[in-house]
Amino acid sequence: MDFLSVEEVAKRWKISARSVRNYCSLGRVDGAILEKGEWRIPDGAVKPSRKPRRRLLPKNVGQILKIEMESRMKGGLYHQVQIDLTYNSNHIEGSRLTHEQTRWIFETMTIGDIGGDVPINDIVETANHFRCIDTIISNFTLRLTEPFIKRLHLQLKNGTSDSRKPWFATGDYKKLANSVNDVETAKPEDVHHEMIALLKWYESNPPSLERILDFHVRFETIHPFQDGNGRIGRLIMFKECLRAGILPFIIDDFLKRFYYRGLHEWPKIKEYLLDTCRTGQDRFAVLMHHYGHACP
Repeated sequence: MDFLSVEEVAKRWKISARSVRNYCSLGRVDGAILEKGEWRIPDGAVKPSRKPRRRLLPKNVGQILKIEMESRMKGGLYHQVQIDLTYNSNHIEGSRLTHEQTRWIFETMTIGDIGGDVPINDIVETANHFRCIDTIISNFTLRLTEPFIKRLHLQLKNGTSDSRKPWFATGDYKKLANSVNDVETAKPEDVHHEMIALLKWYESNPPSLERILDFHVRFETIHPFQDGNGRIGRLIMFKECLRAGILPFIIDDFLKRFYYRGLHEWPKIKEYLLDTCRTGQDRFAVLMHHYGHACP
């Protein structure tokens, strides 16, 4: 029997190599074998049909989180989302706080014995991020607007060293040009018009996972704020998943490099970012089951 590599099969099936590996690891490719860490796939293997991943929930995740938030329930899904989403999103941006330190701050609202050389900004932005999550949960059913997005930025950056800089617009669009990995973003004078156009396009049709991710890529390309764009963008994705009844996801350390690749490749290959976020959905489903919530 002739065997093909993952890359050869990915090209034949017109999907990403990562999707092929996922199919193999889930046992969905007949005859695929793992040798020395690489999958070998029979030449005549048939591409598995994709299972629907939109995950319309029998119990609305947003409502579950809102009820637990308002009751200040400890040890539930809301509690875990606050810690995991805050830690991972801040960690992507270089925060030195550990997961346990993030948990301590959320559970006690004190610094405690943080230890090590941790910047004050990391601590302030962690506490601020908790408030941002409360804001998106409280307002998850509402449409996206400029004032709401700016409100998230104000909450995230309030009290940081950035907020004390005269040129830093806390809670407003950037005043100075910036870039992401040497890639130009929208000029300050163009941000308002580009954001208006983006929001008008986004709200013209109901949210879907692909539409939410498309918005995210465009938002990060505009890079409307002087700093904090990545965290604001990921908060918006989480909110919009709740709004649409789509299982949300958290980009953790394991998914980080796939997430960045997906952002970069989105204009050419959407499956990279879609598959990354679907993996995040699978992990969130496990979290829901752990806390006793049904999830298809």
